[in-house]
Amino acid sequence: MSDSCIFCKIVSNEAKATIVYRDEQVTAFRDLHPVAPTHILIVPNRHIDSVGALDAEDEQLIGHIFTVARKLAEEEGISNGGYRLITNTGSQAGQSVFHLHVHLIGGQRMKYPMG
Repeated sequence: MSDSCIFCKIVSNEAKATIVYRDEQVTAFRDLHPVAPTHILIVPNRHIDSVGALDAEDEQLIGHIFTVARKLAEEEGISNGGYRLITNTGSQAGQSVFHLHVHLIGGQRMKYPMG
């Protein structure tokens, strides 16, 4: 855990969030600034800075994040219409919190390309 990381604080219940899912590996909560009707962040409970900091032993965790995303999309009623999973790596890609997270976004037609 990073003492200054807001996502670590959410995972440890030191900061408030609307948590929609939690297990021993990940926590999922609603984004404070949603860009669509459904906008959930899925984060590993263990602090990992970004995709760039993943190791081979993290493969199972990444698969689990995607499985949780699929489950949440079903629960949110967006799985049939489609949804987007986004992860930003580094500041030039738009990563603003340096704790690996996947955005689950849906509930409306998405623009392509993103912008």
